[in-house]
Amino acid sequence: MSKTEIQKIMNDARSDTKADMNALVDHLFTNFVNCKGDRVSGDNAAIIAGFATIADRAVAVISTNKGQELKERLQTNFGSPTPAGYRKALRVMETASELHLPIITLINTPGAYPGADAEAAGQGQVIAHSIQKMLTLPVPILTIIVGEAGSGGALALACSDQIWMFAHSMYTVLSPEGFASIMWKDAQLAPKAAEVMHIEPEWLQEHQVVDQILPEEWLDFTDQQLQEKILQQLAQFDQLSVTELLQQRQARFRQF
Repeated sequence: MSKTEIQKIMNDARSDTKADMNALVDHLFTNFVNCKGDRVSGDNAAIIAGFATIADRAVAVISTNKGQELKERLQTNFGSPTPAGYRKALRVMETASELHLPIITLINTPGAYPGADAEAAGQGQVIAHSIQKMLTLPVPILTIIVGEAGSGGALALACSDQIWMFAHSMYTVLSPEGFASIMWKDAQLAPKAAEVMHIEPEWLQEHQVVDQILPEEWLDFTDQQLQEKILQQLAQFDQLSVTELLQQRQARFRQF
């Protein structure tokens, strides 16, 4: 893939047109009930979490949130969740498990918030707990990467049975700027870093990191194909026993 194509993936993954995750949730689902707070320290606006229906089927929905206006983006740390956000997500996932509901996660985040307060509040621990919990939840989990999916902040919501990503999105161990800063002490070399990191979705699919690549047109809010695709996948999950589901999920991640 050319440097121009890689730069386009980076730009499109971070596009403001992909930042309105509230609108995406409203488009895909009906009767969404937004749950607030982590029952420990408060609420975190960088995570949207609750319950909804899709074609009259009840599901749990968890989405990262970058926000639209500057005030909202500051509240969400530009889409970087704090420990309270991940604890809120875990609260909804655990409730979904008790209610035997599938879980759908929508991801567009540069990564978990890297501030000192977040680290002091147990950021690494809560991400590890989320990963561990997702690998053992006895309900189907579908992840859709909409824009950015950076580092452990994304992985904490993506230990799923199926992982899809849009054609102009990226799933990386850290941001290309961070990679370039570590390797060459120059964040301006981010495009070179992105090339080395293989951010292209086709490479990730070839190496079984993601399962399917979705066309960008499906993000058009007049298009119903993404809903139909989700419903088809939920029907496929229905064919698996809990034992089969967990065995396949755990085998998926052990191969890495």
